Amino acid sequence: MNNLSFKRISIPFSCLLFIAGCTSENPTTTELTGAPMLGHVGMRHAVLWSQTTDASDMKLSYWERDTSIAGARSTDGIRDAHNCSVFEISGLEPNVQYEACIETLDGRVVSDTLHWTTQELWQYRKDPPAFTFATGSCAFINEEQYDRPGTPYGGDYQTFKSIARESFQGMLWLGDNVYLREVDVTSKAGYIYRYEQMRQLPELQSLLSKGSHYAIWDDHDFGPDNSDGSWYHADWAKESFDSFWVNPGNGLREAPELNVAYFQYADVDFFLLDNRTHRVNHTMGSEKRRLLGEVQMNWLLNALKNSRAPFKMVAVGGQMLSDVAKYENFAQYPEEREELLDALNELNIKGVVFLSGDRHSTELSQIQLPNGRFVYDLTVSPLTSSSYDNSEEPNSKRVEGTMVGDRNYALLDFSGPRKERVLKMSVKNSEGELLWEKSIEAANGYELK
Repeated sequence: MNNLSFKRISIPFSCLLFIAGCTSENPTTTELTGAPMLGHVGMRHAVLWSQTTDASDMKLSYWERDTSIAGARSTDGIRDAHNCSVFEISGLEPNVQYEACIETLDGRVVSDTLHWTTQELWQYRKDPPAFTFATGSCAFINEEQYDRPGTPYGGDYQTFKSIARESFQGMLWLGDNVYLREVDVTSKAGYIYRYEQMRQLPELQSLLSKGSHYAIWDDHDFGPDNSDGSWYHADWAKESFDSFWVNPGNGLREAPELNVAYFQYADVDFFLLDNRTHRVNHTMGSEKRRLLGEVQMNWLLNALKNSRAPFKMVAVGGQMLSDVAKYENFAQYPEEREELLDALNELNIKGVVFLSGDRHSTELSQIQLPNGRFVYDLTVSPLTSSSYDNSEEPNSKRVEGTMVGDRNYALLDFSGPRKERVLKMSVKNSEGELLWEKSIEAANGYELK
């Protein structure tokens, strides 16, 4: 691809989450550039993203599964300058299966039939439902003419197909979801180009078509390598991220520029953090260096304290618990790291599990606070980028047997009665083969099993 003009990808029916039902008898010049993608699905609402080949406005017709299409309701998409449309679907009912078609405003259908199931209304009625999330980071898609010379950095794209074969309700992308090249960061169009190049990868289509998708960013989808708050074009990063991801909310009232979000799935709270916008280089010294920044730190601690979730999943681009002060780990910010861990201890916050990426290897780290509470950091990396075995790093917090130096992904299974919830973490290689498995039991003091 040498410009921003992309050809439509032919997506095999078997690769889609969608089932047959919508057909178009009339030819149309408007086409989808790739698979549509679900954002957050709640009890009475859902969000869906798509991108088309031209600037036509789109609408979504939707109905309950196994009912007549004739009774379909519709909602218009909100289109941006990059032909990405977001459909906000409301007035749904809990635990109901829905189907939908994306159409042009004159009724020409441009998608197969999409479907989703709303979340269940379980509170004060029954135990929370079991559910599963997939997760991973660092997805490099090769493009020879713009990549650095030498051995291709990306590969094993079948990782996406392996994840798509799993049974899960959501996918959490842990940063470096695209890799901006030197030619990309010099223009807003370069950012958009890189997102489009990634989204149109054929192997990715089946994954985008399955479950809800949520994302954070790290340096490679924010700006140049190791970029921080000094990066002048953070606005380009935010605009492109917001065009291609549909997180439930974005930013904080006190700092709308932050790429921060929150959502709840069943009884678990997810906090999506921004480790770039307010970051100050660690070499600036103890008085200046910050990773999250004061505003984000205050929000996070207050939100964690108010959370009643048995597991509080905190997604952030870089490792939080490793005590190896190397590269971009939180250990390079000892004052802020100590501030966070001291607050978790003093506020007696339980069930905190960090989800991180960045390192091109996977490992589980664990800390026991002075009050006896355990805190975990599951680093999952890489999906398709080059991988490294970091076993020789002296991370004293690493759980033995959890280092993985190959391309991989993880599954997070939440199950059990309301007061006895269990989080099972499974790490698998690019072919979907199990590498290791660990569980955290809420009823057992959150000790690792």
